[in-house]
Amino acid sequence: MNTADLGLPVTVPSTALFTDHYELTMLQAALSGGTAERRSVFEVFTRRLPDGRRYGVVAGTGRVLDAVENFRFDGPVLDFLREKNVVDGRTLDRLAGYRFSGDIWGYPEGEVYFPGSPIMRVEGSFAECVLLETVILSILNHDSAIAAAASRMSSAAGDRPLIEMGARRTHELAAVAASRAAYVGGFASTSDLAAGFRYNIPTVGTSAHAFTLVHDSERDAFRAQVDSLGAGTTLLVDTYDVAEAVRTAVEVAGPGLGSVRIDSGDLLLVAHRVRQQLDELGATGTKITVTSDLDEYAIASLAAAPVDSYGVGTQLVTGSGHPTASMVYKLVARAESADTGAPLVPVAKRSTGGKTSIGGRKWAARRLDERGVAEAEVIGTGQVPEELVDRQLLVELVKGGEVTATAREPLDRLRERHAAARAGLPLSATQLSRGEPVIPTEYLHLGSGS
Repeated sequence: MNTADLGLPVTVPSTALFTDHYELTMLQAALSGGTAERRSVFEVFTRRLPDGRRYGVVAGTGRVLDAVENFRFDGPVLDFLREKNVVDGRTLDRLAGYRFSGDIWGYPEGEVYFPGSPIMRVEGSFAECVLLETVILSILNHDSAIAAAASRMSSAAGDRPLIEMGARRTHELAAVAASRAAYVGGFASTSDLAAGFRYNIPTVGTSAHAFTLVHDSERDAFRAQVDSLGAGTTLLVDTYDVAEAVRTAVEVAGPGLGSVRIDSGDLLLVAHRVRQQLDELGATGTKITVTSDLDEYAIASLAAAPVDSYGVGTQLVTGSGHPTASMVYKLVARAESADTGAPLVPVAKRSTGGKTSIGGRKWAARRLDERGVAEAEVIGTGQVPEELVDRQLLVELVKGGEVTATAREPLDRLRERHAAARAGLPLSATQLSRGEPVIPTEYLHLGSGS
């Protein structure tokens, strides 16, 4: 059984209503005005990275493909739109047969990106492309924000594994997506069983403070857990007195105790004391896991501590202070008419206030220096320079409405891609201090064609 194909229940019948009201009213007006069939090119990009971040991480692409395939206006959805007078009858007839038949290109999931990077390009008629704006941005903004936080945390953790455990700090369905994005960004496992079921992410978990408190003594709680789960389990040692709990844990489980978890206090100090105590008790192989509101800065501060793994919740699923990647979905080119083969012309928003966009159907490539390290994100229209042809970033995801054979990839492949992409950036990319994007964005040929 391929659990990734099973999905999870949602509160609407399809992804078609994961959209904004005005997407449908634009369609109605375009049908009336004769522009609905114009070939159009929309691009997803961000004008800037979150304050202080050096790079972004593309995540959610696989979920976008699922959403596009499931973007269907079935009977109950059409009935709702009719009852609420959202659009007219002509538009409802058009929606009833909606199937995306265009092309989608994008940065492969796990890749890094920078301001202006055309992270995803959606091409087709205006009528079919405009409806996908909200659902695509919803997925990419959320998942990329989580993956970026996860990447920073996994970089700070080094070789020590990270456990995603933020399900109780976010929406129940967002928690599943967050687990997936965290895994892409470098986390090793999750506490969320729905994520394990949906995406085959390794799941872990043993006990909480409630388990200790429900017993008459800490010893009774440890004994019950060890008897049931074996000496290799992880015992939570900070419900009462940590030193006493560690002593009791080793007495109950023996020196082969798998791990102890510390969830409060001065983690740096407590971890050193626990390590010393475990070694003195002969439990030299017992590992130490720390939790308690960790973020990338706290993880980095524990680099010298005798910690073996970290559990991260709230800060991860909220993007460590940046819960969105601030991506936008903009029309950058459209045909001169609805005629088949009509040439594309660049279009762009020209308003003030930092919300301008750059017209034209774009390509993207990453230029490397003589050591193979990235030195610029190059974005352009028209002909790709010969020296950058083999460094292009966009890959074909959907062709003629069908997901391509290579578009869906195992999550482990996405994790590997991200690790390689991050390793190919200048060393300062992984610094936690505030700074500008680690490489500049350069533009070529813009305005010369689409």
